[in-house]
Amino acid sequence: MLMRTDPFRELDRLAQQLTGSGTWTRPSAMAMDAYREGEEYVVAFDLPGVSAEAIDIDVERNMLTVKAERRPATKADDVQMELSERPLGVFSRQIVLADAPDTTRIKADYDAGVLTLRIPIAERAKPRKISVSGTSSHKEIAG
Repeated sequence: MLMRTDPFRELDRLAQQLTGSGTWTRPSAMAMDAYREGEEYVVAFDLPGVSAEAIDIDVERNMLTVKAERRPATKADDVQMELSERPLGVFSRQIVLADAPDTTRIKADYDAGVLTLRIPIAERAKPRKISVSGTSSHKEIAG
């Protein structure tokens, strides 16, 4: 078996143990990607090991909040943990939305540990062409 060495792995593990896992009052951040695809914004959050029931999505005014909780797996009494690197606790991310998204039609899909939000762009924010009307009457000044 090949083993890749990472000199900072133990430092990362120690820092995580000292800061503790996330709580509802002090959640840990979750990784995300955000991009525009056609007529909608797409935001994808990494939430491996989280059940769909443990995900909470709220939109208030222009603030989108995603919270999720990963709890430890239930183990028998005679189980002794040898290594625990998977973070547990509460994860949260807040995104400020501009006036462009239509927050009433947000769709959420959770598959293979990835929560994907599709936020359509509101009609009022889409670019549009404005026609100019006017008369072409020319007046001549006589002197």
